[in-house]
Amino acid sequence: MESRVQDAVMLFESGFNCAQSVFAAYADLFGMDRETALKLACPMGAGVGRMREVCGTVSAMAMLSGLKMGNTDPSDEEAKTRSYEIVRKMSDAFREKRGSIICRELLGMPASVTESARPSQRTAAYYATRPCSHIVAEAARIVEEMLLEDVNEQVK
Repeated sequence: MESRVQDAVMLFESGFNCAQSVFAAYADLFGMDRETALKLACPMGAGVGRMREVCGTVSAMAMLSGLKMGNTDPSDEEAKTRSYEIVRKMSDAFREKRGSIICRELLGMPASVTESARPSQRTAAYYATRPCSHIVAEAARIVEEMLLEDVNEQVK
């Protein structure tokens, strides 16, 4: 399978938020069209609704794992456990590489951030001062390494 890391980064740099960029780059592999993927992931951006909590890329990784292995039977404890395990594994890998999974910490913002919900203007200065493109790429690489390993094996 060809890497989609650059696709995720291009989505982000075209104006989509971090969660949308990672989620939409891979959702079609699990039967979801891009428009639906973009809508579903939209509220997760900027640390969930721009509250600067869990990074949108981490939320996107979790949602992708749900598309792949989420449970559909409420009594299937095995499926829930597998789903939670892969989310923890991907989050741990992200934390190891980035130091945190919290948006404001990744951006070096104080804990008392009370920004509005209005997204920042996407300008050259915005992209130059934010690590978000690199964070999107990191999350996309983790998706490919940990969530798509069986897809990668099938292609070989």
